[in-house]
Amino acid sequence: MLKNPRCLLVILLMTKWASSKFEFTNLQCTSFDKSFDDFEYCYIRSANRSYKYLTLKVNLFKTPVTKAKLTFILYKRFNGYRPFMFNVTLDACRFLRNTDSSPIGKYFYDFFNSYSNINHSCPFNNDLIVDKIPIDFVNHRVTKVLPFPEGDYLLETHWIAYDIDRAMVKVYYTIS
Repeated sequence: MLKNPRCLLVILLMTKWASSKFEFTNLQCTSFDKSFDDFEYCYIRSANRSYKYLTLKVNLFKTPVTKAKLTFILYKRFNGYRPFMFNVTLDACRFLRNTDSSPIGKYFYDFFNSYSNINHSCPFNNDLIVDKIPIDFVNHRVTKVLPFPEGDYLLETHWIAYDIDRAMVKVYYTIS
């Protein structure tokens, strides 16, 4: 037992200040079928030192989309990127009818749900937009809601329509 209560207080205060920090490092958007969809924009923007965000827009050329799947693959960098924890494929139409049907799907969906127009079930009749996901919101989710260990990560998503891989979005980030 510590003989000095002030020392214990300092240690407790320091553990409150010690926390993880999330940082976007790169974003890559690829369309595999330009006649079906294409990315109008896809970028990470830094408005100032404290406000950074991710945003993208996919133009759909063959609407309505009535059959869609989404694959989430999480990689961690260990001498190259290696699969880490999640590799999940969801029937997007069924999942969006009941978002509580897959806890892992819901965890990833909650990252962009309130910043996107992808908040309804099929059919998708208009362009898909993810608008300004702020880094502080993502930081809270990966450090407080479901904490991840420090390191470099890659979240790779495949957007599949009618059983054909149509697009891929790669989000690179660091937790330090």
